[in-house]
Amino acid sequence: MAGATVLRTHNLSKRFKNRWAVRDLNLEVHAGDVFGFLGQNGAGKSTTIRMLLSLIRPTEGGVELFGHSLHRERTLALTSVGGIVEKPDFYLYLNAYRNLSIVGALNGGASRKRILEVLDLVGLGQRAFDKVKTYSHGMKQRLGIAQALLSDPKLVILDEPTSGLDPQGMREVRELIIHLSRDKGKTIFLSSHLLHEIEQVANRMAIINKGELVVQGEVTKLLDERETFVIVQGEPKRLIGEVLRSKALNLLAPQLPAGSKGRLQFTEKDGSFQISMPFSEIPRLNKELVRRGVRVHSLIPRRSLEEYFLSLTGQHGEVG
Repeated sequence: MAGATVLRTHNLSKRFKNRWAVRDLNLEVHAGDVFGFLGQNGAGKSTTIRMLLSLIRPTEGGVELFGHSLHRERTLALTSVGGIVEKPDFYLYLNAYRNLSIVGALNGGASRKRILEVLDLVGLGQRAFDKVKTYSHGMKQRLGIAQALLSDPKLVILDEPTSGLDPQGMREVRELIIHLSRDKGKTIFLSSHLLHEIEQVANRMAIINKGELVVQGEVTKLLDERETFVIVQGEPKRLIGEVLRSKALNLLAPQLPAGSKGRLQFTEKDGSFQISMPFSEIPRLNKELVRRGVRVHSLIPRRSLEEYFLSLTGQHGEVG
């Protein structure tokens, strides 16, 4: 069951001169969500987050945080919110502990115990008194998350927290986000253009394109609405090609989602075929292949957030 709504936007819009960076954006984030906010670079994600954190004012529309209007009740609305926008900045010649103590002082003060707790939480406990200039990029990103957690917020807003990280750093941040949600009860609003990362951590998501909302909902349900890309491997390959190009496609055509097309691609690299089809029709395809004498080695379904995202934002061409 969905939790209470902790973040809601109403026709949120921001215009810079003659260009709308964000237009009529309506988002809803529930308590306990890891909410993925997806879009290509320049889609309006950071502008949206700046409005959510009251760093810039919207041209039109508004934001509610925990039931409080950000415009009319700014202090109450932001009391339980922490966040970072793009690359976090620190005093490089100071250590992590001192950096966080300065930030804490700007927001009413933070105890030594709390500062050390958040540094330990993000995996920097052993480096608390090392100068930040000695930190790797990944460590600085985690220090930024520690800064966002300092006031023990219920809602944590993170703008591209894995940007520029190597695979190990990305995994560490991903595991931290999961830990904050699952074990610490935080609601996470996470913007990214790294689709695979969002697919692994988010339960709900919204996709924004050119400043406008494309789709919003539960990740699993949104993915289930799309056709599946099935990789077919077996022998003889000649028969597989015949089945996919003729009989199987005729069988599957009435079942395909409105507006979709059966797509086929032969990949010479691994000798496999790929076809787009509803997930529920895979058993029928397998039956037809076997009936025609194909020795089926595998039918591998692939439903990814990347395919879904690219299809919605118009960055994806037809295969075949």
